[in-house]
Order: sequence, then structure tokens, then C-alpha cells
Amino acid sequence: MPGTEIPYKIYLSEEELPTSWYNVRADMKNKPAPLLHPETHKPMTFDDLRPVFCDELVKQELNDTDAYFPIPKEIREFYKMYRPSPLVRAYCLEKKLGTPAHIYYKFEGNNTSGSHKLNSAIAQAYYAKQQGLKGVTTETGAGQWGTALSMACSYFDLDCQVYMVKCSYEQKPFRREVMRTYGAKVTPSPSDTTEVGRKINAEFPGTSGSLGCAISEAVEAATKQEGYRYVLGSVLSQVLVHQTVIGLETMAALDKYGIDPDIIIGCAGGGSNLGGLISPFVGRKLRGEKDCRFIAVEPASCPSLTRGKFVYDFCDTGHVCPLAKMYTLGSEFIPSASHAGGLRYHGMSSILSQLYADGLMEARTVEQTAVFKAAQDFARIEGILPAPESSHAIKVAIDEALKCKETGEAKNIVFGLTGTGYFDMYAYKAFNDGTMTDYIPTDEDLKRGFDALPKV
Repeated sequence: MPGTEIPYKIYLSEEELPTSWYNVRADMKNKPAPLLHPETHKPMTFDDLRPVFCDELVKQELNDTDAYFPIPKEIREFYKMYRPSPLVRAYCLEKKLGTPAHIYYKFEGNNTSGSHKLNSAIAQAYYAKQQGLKGVTTETGAGQWGTALSMACSYFDLDCQVYMVKCSYEQKPFRREVMRTYGAKVTPSPSDTTEVGRKINAEFPGTSGSLGCAISEAVEAATKQEGYRYVLGSVLSQVLVHQTVIGLETMAALDKYGIDPDIIIGCAGGGSNLGGLISPFVGRKLRGEKDCRFIAVEPASCPSLTRGKFVYDFCDTGHVCPLAKMYTLGSEFIPSASHAGGLRYHGMSSILSQLYADGLMEARTVEQTAVFKAAQDFARIEGILPAPESSHAIKVAIDEALKCKETGEAKNIVFGLTGTGYFDMYAYKAFNDGTMTDYIPTDEDLKRGFDALPKV
């Protein structure tokens, strides 16, 4: 409806909920490189991956030719409890900034998990239940993924074991308690309950942990328990596929009002949120239908895209997972204990890495104090307290809107508001008290991770 006044919130009906996930790899000329076996360095096969992942998820992981995967009816019915999520026109923010830009954000925080993670958690739990498994293991950074998976496992009556990065376990006790409320067992990582955890603690005494460490522990726990599989909330292609429900809804909402986005922005840790948001729009660009800029925003303390190397690397610190070709800081890089726990991962999705290498996506880093200043401004203007991860996207959306103020261009800016920050109050307290600091790794800090890259 071009020319129609845009409402504050654009809602789709239940009937407009996507019936299939989109697989952007089908439209990519340069496909992401295959996962490699950690010992033989040969491409991983279905049989190689079966002991770790659910069968159907392995099929989705290896499929780079089918553009769409049908969403099972049971998952669509679960989605209806909180989807479609609203696309919000940030009129108040536009007015405060005095910008001619039109700012939109896709809000994924309107479910109990508080984030977009539930979109994939329910899918992975569903496939585990269909396979007749007893339970699943996983890692979590800030806790949104662990929360989402504990909810999904509770829904399907599956056991859920979560290895939570130690600094987040300590910084975010309330999110930990939500997981336990839904029945999950939560263990700070690295722990003394696994061989790899004990090894990491011995090598890095007093470490605050990392997603790479927690992944290693979760994989070990899954492979040593009969009837269990490992599931994860980001990085792998299967997860990005499930998260495209975000981008498909965003595209449908914009199309409803004849809006073509000029810039789409998302925070980037492992890639699930950003990949889910931009994939359908990237597909349009790859097919030559419409053009758009895509900006990945990562913390300056963990700059995998902007300062990493595009090489094969282990997905985990313990070197038990497959190798992926991605932008990486090295699997032995231990990020600082930043408050954006969901972005503290040494690597990046192979899909997003390939798009970035091909020049189809931009990347920027932002420092923690600037991120929380943007989060505070957004909360005061738009009335939502954003998660620290989401606030990286807010910061760059504001930057782009201010550029439009200088040039007079009325660009359409879309960003992903991945979740709420109501369990991140220790972080907000540090910012409000003036005790929050910024950390940018030196070249010497990064050297250890680069020196340990596998020779592939």
C-alpha cells in the first residue's frame, strides 16, 4: 500500500506466518565451504554428524541446494503463541534524532525467553522428540539460548543440560534461574564435570570461560550419554535457516506498505540473529531483484569479522567439533568478560563469513560503553529496555540515522531488536555507576589464537 501512513507497529496475521524457512545457500553463487572432520580434515558426511546432531538437523545442515524447508505443523502452532512479531516504526527515536530517515526495528523480545532464540530452540527440540531422544545438551552465553531451549524442552518433555559461560553464570543469575524453573540443569563452564572442562581449567586457571569452551563441554556430555544429542543456538547453517522466520516476516511487513529497506543492521556474535534477519533480503539481492546494504555489528572486544582471519578453524575450544571455514580469532582466543555474553564467540557463521568475503555485507565494531549509551537512549525514547547484544545494532542504526540528518537523505533503516535486557541489570548498573570499561584486544592478544589455527 504505497503512500499509506505507516502505523507504529506493523502486524501480520497468523495466516501470514511463514510456512517454510528460507535457505540462502541455495541462491549463493559461492557456497559456504563444507564442515571438515576434526581428525581427518575431510568433508563431514551425514554419518559423521549423526552421533552429535539430530538426523533431520544434519540433513538441513548439509543441504545447500533447496531454497525452502517446510516448517512442520507442530512448530507453526508453537510459533503462534508469540509470532508473528511486530515490526515497529521508531517514530519517537526519529523525532529525537531530528533525522529524515525512517527507522524500523523487528522486535523479538515478546516471549518468555526474551529473545529470538526460541525460533530455533523449538525446532531443534521438536526434531529431537521426533527422533525419540531422551534429552539434549547445549551451551549458552548470556543465557537467552539456554532459556529458550529449556522452554522448548519443557514443552516436549525432554531433559535439558546447559553449560553456561562462567562469567555470564555469575553476571546473570536470574536468567540462570529461569532455565532452572523450566527444568534445565545449568553448569558454569568450564567445569570439572567433563574431561575437556578440566583440561581448559588446568590450562587457563581462573578463566571466565567462553562460548567455545562451553560448546566443547556440551558436545562431550551429549556423546557420552545414550539417547542424547547436542543442539546449539547459533553459528551452524541449520540455526540460521530456522531464524529466517524473522527476515521473512520483516519482508512481508515491509512489502505490505511498499517499503524497500536501504540498510539492514544486526548484531553479530555467531550469526543466528543477523543471518535470520537478512537472509531473505540477501536472496533478493543475489537474484538481482532488489538491492540493500547489510551491516553486521560486533563488539570491539571480540572482532571476528573485522580483525579475524577467513580460514578453517575449530568451532570449539576443546577441538572436538568440526572445523568450519569462517572469520575467526582462533578457537583458543578467550574474549574479555564483556556484558554482551551472546556475542563472545571467536568465530562467525560460515554463511555470513562467505557473504562478507564476497563483499555482500559490511561489518563494524563498537565499544561497550558506547553500546550502553545507545541502549539507555533507546530505552528512554522508545520505552523498551534492550538486551546488550541488540544494543550493538541500535548504536549503528542511530549512527546511520544521524548520517541521514547530515545529508538530508530519507533512507529506510531496519535493525533487529533481538531481545530485552531485563535480566542484564548488573550490566546496566555498571554503566550507570560509571564502572564499565572498554576493552579492545591488542594484536598481541590476538596472536595466541591465530598461532593455534589448524593447518588445513
